[in-house]
Amino acid sequence: MSAPPRRPPSGEQHELTFGEHRAVVVEVGGGVREYARAGRHVLDPYEEHAMCDGAHGTPLVPWPNRLADGRYRFDGVEQQLALTEPPRRNAIHGLLRWCSWRAAEREPHRVVMSCAIHPMPGYPFELDVGVEYALGEDGLTVTIRARNAGEAPCPFGAGQHPYVSAGGTGARLDDCSLELAAGVRILTDDERMLPTGREPVAGTAFDFGSPRPLAGREIDSAFTSLARDADGRARARLSRADGATAERWVDERFPYLEAYTGDGLAPARRRLGLGLEPMTCPPNAFASGEDLLRLEPGDEFAGSWGVRLL
Repeated sequence: MSAPPRRPPSGEQHELTFGEHRAVVVEVGGGVREYARAGRHVLDPYEEHAMCDGAHGTPLVPWPNRLADGRYRFDGVEQQLALTEPPRRNAIHGLLRWCSWRAAEREPHRVVMSCAIHPMPGYPFELDVGVEYALGEDGLTVTIRARNAGEAPCPFGAGQHPYVSAGGTGARLDDCSLELAAGVRILTDDERMLPTGREPVAGTAFDFGSPRPLAGREIDSAFTSLARDADGRARARLSRADGATAERWVDERFPYLEAYTGDGLAPARRRLGLGLEPMTCPPNAFASGEDLLRLEPGDEFAGSWGVRLL
């Protein structure tokens, strides 16, 4: 009797196609494992036989980035979350990274992944979460939605963690340039990567208002005061080693964009892609309250981002 097929660590694979565009969205974490156009990686992928590393492509709900000591107070009640980044004593990237998501809607070019947060220690609230992935002429568009399904208000933040590819096999960020028009960088300490203040980027090494090479630069910072076009979108562009430019955009629901050069990943994975992570709030927002969203019962959130090759 033959053994059953081995199940990928990321669970069920949902392949999307539209013309020369191809993406794969996964069950575990509900993220995008890969996205390519005409065989050229737009997002840095991880292999089907591998477990997701570095939060590649995963939605970050109900908070993005780090929360110091996993502790916060909401409506006068102290809450304690599990420390999912033990070396730094932080809770990181929300509650859904290792959950099974289901495909609530499915078409050849799009899928809507859904998951629920039930009351738990540290987050005694209820959320219905859905993430839509859609391929089209303008590349990959992703919309994160959440609804407070409980009877009490809840704290909420959202983000996602894709890595824009440096260009594919053998290409690294050292051969790329970044353009990211932002006015302010969130400063963090070295030990725990928690906010310590803000600084204007003009005239600093973090001024990417015009394209600057990434060779020799290690970045793990959130940027805000993002320059926006008439359509309300803020854009970042990675000029890549393969001669293409990948453009990343976020809508107005995401006032923060984290840039991460991946230097903390495993050696074989470092600097293959640039994390450009949309966030509704800065790091440690559950504790600081800064730009933290409050969802009343029945309230809904929706925010979109996208990526394409120019």
